[in-house]
Order: sequence, then structure tokens, then C-alpha cells
Amino acid sequence: MGQKSRKKTKRKKSKTVTSPNNFQHEVIIVGAGLAGLFAALKLAPLPTTLIAAKTLGKGTSSHWAQGGIAAAIGEGDTPEAHAQDTIDVGAGLVDENIAHFVTKEANERISDLLEFGVPFDKDLKGKLQLSREAAHSKRRIVRVDGDRAGSAIMTALIETVRNTPSINIIEQAEVHKLSKNGRAINGVYIWPSTAKGTGEGALLESKNVILATGGCGHLFSKTTNPNMARGEGIAMAARIGAVISDPEFIQFHPTAIDTNLTPAPLATEALRGEGAHLINSKNERFMLNIHESAELAPRDIVARAVDRELKSGRGAYLDCATTIGKKMKDHFPTVIKKCKEAGINPIKEPIPVAPAAHFHMGGIVTDANGRTTIDGLWACGEVASTGLHGGNRLASNSLLEAVVFANRIAEDIHNQAGSQPQKSSNFSIDEKQAISPKLDKKLKKSINELRDMMFMHVGVERDQKGLEKAKQRLKDLTPKFEQSEKTKNMCLTAKFIITGALNRLESRGSHYRTDKTTKCEPAKRTFLTLINVEDEFNKD
Repeated sequence: MGQKSRKKTKRKKSKTVTSPNNFQHEVIIVGAGLAGLFAALKLAPLPTTLIAAKTLGKGTSSHWAQGGIAAAIGEGDTPEAHAQDTIDVGAGLVDENIAHFVTKEANERISDLLEFGVPFDKDLKGKLQLSREAAHSKRRIVRVDGDRAGSAIMTALIETVRNTPSINIIEQAEVHKLSKNGRAINGVYIWPSTAKGTGEGALLESKNVILATGGCGHLFSKTTNPNMARGEGIAMAARIGAVISDPEFIQFHPTAIDTNLTPAPLATEALRGEGAHLINSKNERFMLNIHESAELAPRDIVARAVDRELKSGRGAYLDCATTIGKKMKDHFPTVIKKCKEAGINPIKEPIPVAPAAHFHMGGIVTDANGRTTIDGLWACGEVASTGLHGGNRLASNSLLEAVVFANRIAEDIHNQAGSQPQKSSNFSIDEKQAISPKLDKKLKKSINELRDMMFMHVGVERDQKGLEKAKQRLKDLTPKFEQSEKTKNMCLTAKFIITGALNRLESRGSHYRTDKTTKCEPAKRTFLTLINVEDEFNKD
């Protein structure tokens, strides 16, 4: 891989915009995680508006990613081998064409990130250091300081974005609704973040909108995701007619640190890649009898094994002390910090772990260029269902997917550029609308009930009885979520997940039904619209 960077030119620093009525844009990007930032940079010099719910870098799952980004750049490794690992893990649902072009483009995207200033770990000879994670046949995880990839990548991209004059940034603002004219998108409705989706939003018009809103982990009571990851992108797109695919496939990370902290801190999979073992309270390595790859088995298998140990009362722990020991200080500083906050010394004692909602394989259906079924609307990152992950995501493929599809979307828009730039509507975070409303305490209780219900009945393992309970309770709760666009979106995405889980009468990948433990052949993806969900929830 060529690592020689082009000479950087000094860019004029862009202004953070809070009142966008004074500029024009050709593209609106909703979401400022890795996918959103990378797309904005690749769209330059097209005038682009980037909307971030918080200050750039805050509240995104990308920022918290520990392991790194998967790329077949090591000696003896190939994109074909990487694609095959992806296909093997995906439980028969991976689009093989998508897997092959994503892994082939990894090299170029790593080069882009290096040019944007990402300080990936290198050895004394200047070669990128690679680690291994579950279900990868080779060491191919490009990392930063062992477990700090997400933070480092985001820091580098944010600096570059802020110094790119074609990018206008709106921070502390949220989109809760899309606008469509006929078959095509024509803008987004935006609220100050403090408004929590109540009242009327301001319309920002554009014929080109990219959704990069992230996942839905916060719909579950145990999650590694920030509270912004509540699945709104899926609901917003569905409400204007977009097709949603495979919403039932939620990946639960098997080694969230089991504390009372919310969100749950993560014990990165790279620890197991370096030899850490999973044990129970009897000091038994329970994965040895479950899968030939033991701790490095696919995530869905490890998550179910950990969940069963916990339910049996034997507990589950990640033993780093006997294998990694003091090397953790240098190689896994983030894990050390999170354990210390929880009163755990992982160098001397096992880390208590539990599964937690981590990544959504389902989402808004896109093609190979990130186009959705709505004209002018693209989606990338976790909110999209590209066909790469199938029923079970291969570790560290998420960051790769984000940059590959962000780049493809930018190229697609560049190829059709020339539409009349849109002037933004009046919007200011200083308006009365920005005053934080006092949400009904009963609504907060209902949100917590939804999250507990989703984790209990639509979690690591499911069955018909539990799914029906979840469906009925969500029907009862629905009127309480009508107070704001935000909570309506949360409720609708939960309905999509439950509908997909009820309709998939088999166990496949991360969707495991204890009452339907075998796979049905041939493997089929789920495709749902708002009408399908309404029909399911209107049944007696």
C-alpha cells in the first residue's frame, strides 16, 4: 500500500454555523460520525451542510470504537480472503458483490485516512501494525494505540472538516423528519437539540440528502452505544416511503464490562485477539466446548455463550491477567481507564462481562452507491443496510463500510452535480423554540420501559411468546410516544425490529430464536415498509 501522502495545502478555516440562513448548500448530511465526516470531505468542493446533534466528535459511536478498521494489507493477506471471512460470518445473507468491492477498496480508504492525519500504529520500519479479531483468518485490524482507533480517527477528521471551507457545520441541532416532494427528497426538518423534537422544525431544503445517523443501540437497556443512537434514521426514512431491510439483526457485543455504568463500557475484542480468555466463576474456559475458535468465534456465538453463563448463575469474566498482564497499560489504555472507573484492576483480576446491544446490521436499503429507494436520499454507516454484514457483522468491518460507502456516495453526487444550490430556511438556536421543554415524567418512564422490554424480549435470544409480549406492550405504549418527533421515531424503529423478528421463523446469525433453532433455506433477506409494520401492529 502506498503510504506516501500528497503535500497538504493549508485550507481556510470554516466557520461553525448556527444560523444557516446566510449560506447555500448543494448537499445536506445528517450525522457527524465517521460516515458523515468522511462524506463531507469527499464531497469538497461542493457546498455541503453537515448537521451534528452535539459538538463535532461528541455522542457518536464512531468516536467510541476501540478495535480499529479492517483492511487486508498485511503480508499473505488478500481482499478476497477478507471478503470470504465476511461472507462466512454473515449467515448466508451477505451480498457477495458488496463484500468483494468493499474489501478491495479498503487499501485506498486507509490511504485517505493517513492523508487526513490519522496516526495509525506503525512498527519501527514504518509499516502499519495489525491486530486480529474474532472470525478473521488473518491479522488485519489497523489500529491506534491498541484500542483508541475511533477517537483518533474522529479527531483527525474533525480537524480537517473544520478547515474545509466548502463544509458548513451546524452543531447542537437535530433532524427528526424528512421532507419529500413526489418521489424525491427535498429537504430535512431541523430542531435545536435542546428542543428534543417538540414543536415545529425548520425546513432546510436540498435535493441531495445523506443520512449518516448511526445505529439503534439505545433502544436497548444494555448497550455500548451513546444515547444519540436511538434508530431515528430508519424511522425518518420509512415515514417517507423508504424500504428497510433486516431490522431484526442486532449484534450484541459479548464483552461489555458488566457494571452499572450507562452506556456500558467495552472490553474490545482485540483483547481476545491477543489471547485473553473467557471464564466463568469456576475458572472454566467455557468457549472451548462451544466452538473450535473458542474466544475468537463469531460474535453471535460468543454473545449467546456469555449470556447463558450469566443466566446459569456461573457468571462470565474476561481474563486478561494471565495472558496479557502488564502489557495492557501500553496496548489497551482505554480498557484500563474504563475498568478503573468501575473499580476493577484487569491486570490482576478478571473483568466481569455481559452482552450489550452494539451494532445494527439492518437499516435503510441501499444499492452499491449508497442510494436508497427515495430519489435524492443516500444512507451510509450503521443506519444503512448495504448487504455487507448479513446476519452477523465481522469485527471492525463497520468503520470500513462507513468510509467505503461515504466515498462512493460522494462520487455518485459529484457525477450528477449541477443542481441549483438551495438557500437555507431561517433557523437559529437562539429562538424560543430552543428552550428545553419539560418532558412528561411518564414519558421518560415509558422510554425506560421500552428499553428494558427490548433487551428482555428482543435481545440475545428470542421466542414467539416474548416477541408477542413486546409487540403488545409497545402497542400500549405507542400513544405516550406522540409527544415529540424524536420519541415517535424511537417507537417506530422498535416496531420495525419486532416485526422483522416475528416474521423470521428461524435462527440465523444474531437473530436467535429458542423456539426456531434451525435455519431455513434458502437464506432470504427481510424487506419491510411502513405499511408492513402498521399491518403487523394492527393485528388482533
